Amino acid sequence: STAIGQGEIQMTTVQMASLAATIAARGTYHQPHIVRQLLREGEPLDTTLVAEPERLPFERRYLDRVVEGMAGAVAYGTAPRARIPGFEFCGKTGTSQNPQGEDHSVFFGFGPKENPKIALAVFVENAGFGGTWAAPIASLIAEKYVNGEIAESRKYAERRVLEKSFVPEVDGVVMR
Repeated sequence: STAIGQGEIQMTTVQMASLAATIAARGTYHQPHIVRQLLREGEPLDTTLVAEPERLPFERRYLDRVVEGMAGAVAYGTAPRARIPGFEFCGKTGTSQNPQGEDHSVFFGFGPKENPKIALAVFVENAGFGGTWAAPIASLIAEKYVNGEIAESRKYAERRVLEKSFVPEVDGVVMR
């Protein structure tokens, strides 16, 4: 069960995005960082604070199999709502169990499959299965980032996400 993410697997959303980026780079790990550029009085500072990429000791052939599995999850598996016209998106869905209410929707992925431009993770509280909400949200972000716009054929997915409220109700009261 651990191999498929159940049980004792505990990751933050940043760790999931970092894992997706490492898989996308076929084993090259880039330390996550939030800052794009450091400035002092408008002038760029030395950016050596960001660690050099590190090649992890995984054979490429094993990573290629993981990539194929992630591509399959989107193409014909648990994440069909993450399909993007124009490029092959790769990902992994998840459902984080929540004993206090609705489960959480989880997805991490990257795209395009070849020469990836983006890796990301989406965690949506109280939204159910990963393929229901997190996967389509991730694909919309990736599509906009890579293509610059959402295809007309996917405007329905954008509307679906924008019109959905994920704010839970407690005893008939919407928490805001």
